[in-house]
Amino acid sequence: MNWLTNFVRPKIQSIIGQKSETPDNLWHKCKGCGQLLYVSDVEKNLNICPSCDHHERIGPTERFKNLFNNGEYKLVKLPVPTDDPLKFKDQKKYTERLKAARAKSEYKDAIAVAYGKMGDVSTVIAVQNFLFMGGSMGVGVGDGIVAASNQAIEKNSPLILFAAAGGARMQEGILSLMQMPRCTVAVQRLRDAGLPYIVVLTDPTTGGVTASYAMLGDIQIAEPNALICFAGPRVIKDTIREELPEGFQRSEYLLEHGMIDMIVHRAKMKEKLTQLLNLLVNKEA
Repeated sequence: MNWLTNFVRPKIQSIIGQKSETPDNLWHKCKGCGQLLYVSDVEKNLNICPSCDHHERIGPTERFKNLFNNGEYKLVKLPVPTDDPLKFKDQKKYTERLKAARAKSEYKDAIAVAYGKMGDVSTVIAVQNFLFMGGSMGVGVGDGIVAASNQAIEKNSPLILFAAAGGARMQEGILSLMQMPRCTVAVQRLRDAGLPYIVVLTDPTTGGVTASYAMLGDIQIAEPNALICFAGPRVIKDTIREELPEGFQRSEYLLEHGMIDMIVHRAKMKEKLTQLLNLLVNKEA
């Protein structure tokens, strides 16, 4: 009997083969500086890297909790769009992509709308969810924008939109593109009602979303270093075959060239929005 072969080696293999008790979601790698951070530390810091100040992408639930008084709000019920109206298939069926996206999200599509108080002002907030199929604009997102506009008009409240999208949802073809004028009309209805419409551009806001309702705000705000464009910098660089300016299509570049009104750090977003709402709603001011 070989003691090393029959006893020591199986013992070592059993130890190596044991599963680690360390949770898989304990660490987060910052997309800005690459530093490994405790997930709990990042979440406590509003999903901002404490090392380089990079703003991570967050979903509707985090936005609502961060913005409404005491994190209290009511979700606005949105219409349920028809799944796969064009029977679209690329590498996967569109229905399969929707099923996978919904399994990772608590929402049925790439937008959520909520109603609650910000300071003393009752407010409707719509948030696009980039984690749901890249926040792409389909009929579901169009329904969400229209529902948010209707809710704001019904409650005589301002509307704040947090935009985050990779553009139109190709699986819905022309139906997706139709949401651009549809949402533009929804914004115009707010203006006709004399209600404020504030847009907060987050990373990234691109494509048809940027070309329509995301750039129609009475006040245009952006988070730091957010990519905001129609066609991305790589596409433009390959088209014109020239080097682009440093920071091209980022929040700071757009502010410098008059495309947006201000850049607001996420930690100060609630304070700034509440201040703006008080100024816009209080006619005496």
